[in-house]
Amino acid sequence: MPKIRVLVADDHTIVRHGIYALLGLMSDIELVGEAVNGREALEKVKKLMPDIVIMDIAMPLMDGLEATRRICKEFPRTKVIALTQYDDREFVFPVIKAGARGFISKTAASSELASAIRSVYRGDSYLSPSVARVFVEGYQQGIDLVKDHDPYKQLTNREREILKLLAEGHTTQKIATMLVLSPKTVDRHKTNLMAKLAIHSRADLIKYALRKGIITI
Repeated sequence: MPKIRVLVADDHTIVRHGIYALLGLMSDIELVGEAVNGREALEKVKKLMPDIVIMDIAMPLMDGLEATRRICKEFPRTKVIALTQYDDREFVFPVIKAGARGFISKTAASSELASAIRSVYRGDSYLSPSVARVFVEGYQQGIDLVKDHDPYKQLTNREREILKLLAEGHTTQKIATMLVLSPKTVDRHKTNLMAKLAIHSRADLIKYALRKGIITI
């Protein structure tokens, strides 16, 4: 029987090593690689084609939310399990909407991770008890579990800054000069922020900025 091939993405070395030590004891699981940020995770998935990615949410360069969204869209055979210290609505709902098939708090028991990997590999979903409670409470309070979150909160400070400048009509080159960045870096931030906001054109970006009060006429 083939082993479950797992990639671990977390910017904390001690966390990655801890996961390696735990899962290395499991005869049905094979650790095939690791990544220290979302961008590297995406590259490693393309190269290694793991069955499961254990994904931290708060990572540099490209965060785990955007990496999850990209992996689920571009490599649908690879399933993502989010692993984070946060388990409130602001973090749980967006990553589940992005396509993650599991969500585990870093405060969960270590044995729970192996159970989650096996469940998701079989085609099921897995939520740790603390996360499941968030969904139950949300449902009982009449919250729309899909729509009730503000994607603007997922933007980094730099992305919010570039969003405002784009909405004001500045070009990529102008923004790069203003922020002392390369045009390529500005374009990357623009791509990331538009993906997080589900915006596909500059016109829609301006409308969004007006609705949010980021800019005024």
